[in-house]
Amino acid sequence: MESSDQVAAISYPENMIRVIETLCQQRSDVNGERILAAYRIAAQAHSKQFRESGEAYINHPVAVAQIVAEMRMDDDTVIATLLHDVLEDSKEFSAEFIRKEFGEDVLHLVQGVTKLQGDEKSGDEQQRAAAKTKRSTETMRKMMLAMAKDYRVMVIKLSDRLHNMQTLDNVSAEKRARVASETLAVYAPLAARLGIWQIKWQLEDLSFKALHPREYQEISDLVGKSRQQREEVLTEDIALLREKCKQEGVKIVDIRGRPKHLFSIFNKMVQQKLKFEEIFDLFALRIITETKNDCYVAIGVVNDLFVPIQAMYFDYIGQPKPNGYQSLHTKVVDRRGHTVEIQIRTQEMHEMAEYGFAAHYTYKEGTSAGEETKRLARLRAQLLEAAADNVTASDYKKAMTTDVFQDQVFVITPKGDVIELPVGSTPIDFAFRVHTQLGLTLIGAKINGVMLPLGTALKNGDVVELITRSNATPSRDWVEQAKSAHTRNKLKNYFRKLDKDQDAARGRDILEREFSRLGIDSKLFMGDDKLREALTRFEAFDTPTDLLARVGSGLISVQNAIAKLRGLTAELAPVGIEVNRSRETEIETKVGDFSGIQVARAKCCSPIPGDECAAYVSRGRGLIIHRRVCPNLAALLQTEPSRVMGYPFAADGRVYASALKIMCIDRPGLIADISSIFGESKANVSALKVVTIQQQTAEIDVTIDVYDAAHLETIQVKLHNLADVISVRRQFAKTGK
Repeated sequence: MESSDQVAAISYPENMIRVIETLCQQRSDVNGERILAAYRIAAQAHSKQFRESGEAYINHPVAVAQIVAEMRMDDDTVIATLLHDVLEDSKEFSAEFIRKEFGEDVLHLVQGVTKLQGDEKSGDEQQRAAAKTKRSTETMRKMMLAMAKDYRVMVIKLSDRLHNMQTLDNVSAEKRARVASETLAVYAPLAARLGIWQIKWQLEDLSFKALHPREYQEISDLVGKSRQQREEVLTEDIALLREKCKQEGVKIVDIRGRPKHLFSIFNKMVQQKLKFEEIFDLFALRIITETKNDCYVAIGVVNDLFVPIQAMYFDYIGQPKPNGYQSLHTKVVDRRGHTVEIQIRTQEMHEMAEYGFAAHYTYKEGTSAGEETKRLARLRAQLLEAAADNVTASDYKKAMTTDVFQDQVFVITPKGDVIELPVGSTPIDFAFRVHTQLGLTLIGAKINGVMLPLGTALKNGDVVELITRSNATPSRDWVEQAKSAHTRNKLKNYFRKLDKDQDAARGRDILEREFSRLGIDSKLFMGDDKLREALTRFEAFDTPTDLLARVGSGLISVQNAIAKLRGLTAELAPVGIEVNRSRETEIETKVGDFSGIQVARAKCCSPIPGDECAAYVSRGRGLIIHRRVCPNLAALLQTEPSRVMGYPFAADGRVYASALKIMCIDRPGLIADISSIFGESKANVSALKVVTIQQQTAEIDVTIDVYDAAHLETIQVKLHNLADVISVRRQFAKTGK
């Protein structure tokens, strides 16, 4: 398709005309024809599509465009909103077509909100659900990265989600609950972080309605019954305020009652265990003034007329919230004895409160006023950091929830630099946010000049001085004290490396001992240069430490490692005594097939096919198979070397029990996440035990059935990739041969 002129002309419905009218009321430079051209393309792309309610699908992008227009966004954002599902739902219009017709900016916005496509029809129900969840999270990661470059992406997505929530009654109960839960956990907090309260409270109330319909209706009815009384009280209070403000010379733009949102009332009832009748601040007023100075004079008027409630005054003008929100908040008792919540702000502050960054960000020029630029930069850095720190979709979603969507606190360095952290963060989080090395060598912290525990929660405006020591190392207890996913990732990587170094030391010892047993000088093959040279003969090893750690953890065959280190292409022949097999042909084979000889797996190390194994010729019990890394086998090689021989343990299609110890950060849902990995990997769990070590640290001892070492390694890698897993190790029993 060459141009939009080739798209058939379509008459414009009232809802599309209303979008244009809304834009024209706000500014004079609206390019109506360009926007209508985008509508024509969207209408043709969705001409054969219908929503679950039965209405034409094109009504959805138009409704979303109306929300975007009311947020006073530019033409490109409105055009991209109209086209936001075209690439996903239509093969008729390509990305190149959109670029040619509307430019690179519009294409970037459309691609930013386009969902990732995936195959969710294969596998069982659990696998399909897991694939769908993963795709949803990866789509969110893609949108967040696009938003880091241009915040209009998220304005479109939030508006899209708002309209979907407004029409949620038309979908199944299962989908309604899933979408509402995601909205409450992700999109409402994100709207708050961006300061778009107009969308935030609607998303919260609509999610509340979908998830708790009975409670929603009860509170809605109670609020409705008390509406007339509230209006009478507020009308009288407003009249008093207008008259007094006029006397004091305060220039008032507007004074009006402010509705209390249903989800906010519900939260207060649940968190404070109150009945509806005990909620005393249903009466709320908002005073809009012309200037900042008028705000402070107006608060004086309020305090003169009514009785202020001590400790309920908050100055968010002098100290704005992290998302840029500014307003004076107070609670007073009016002349009738009613508790009234009052907000005072300028018109500009009000627009910022309603529309967030969208109210100030000048997209055409790509710049904004100083403070808004700083806030955007901080949020952009967090979005990019979360994408870089987290490999898996589940890790990324958790990091976004804890580090980006939550409320933030501003903490100050001794030099005056401001560091933004999630609420509840500790000096440990502060140290790792400033620099990883500071976190790794941290031994203490002074908060406002006072030495306090590292687990102390930081507050807005705290000045934190870090105390470090060059040879200090982190404590595993810090994992439970850290608040941010960023800090936990750094700690987890540190402890993984520590475990890896220990495995590498064990692997080096095992290889040197095996070389010695073969009568070969290990120095010929085990020097750093030789190990680096040998890496080319292995797959997926970047450093000698990687290789040695895999040997030490039993994930790579000792015999194969030695063969490749020596540059041999064939396996080394088994060493040890020859067994008189003819005399033992009557004995039943228990594991594997070793010419009819009775064979059993050692309980101490639980070897599985693919492990580097050796057999101990027992007295009367046949061959006992051990892993080469087994400490008991090492003892047998010292005491009875003539009774140890090589044993090729090959896969035979059967499953074998293997025990793992998983060190992790305890949290709700962790066992379910781990179990889902076992399910996806087709590994049956035969035993599981969880022991809580610290408040948030736990050890999981689990026994699973696997086919071979490769199967087990795949599972271990998946477990390692979970955000809350610190280490995964195969276990050795304390006794047994």
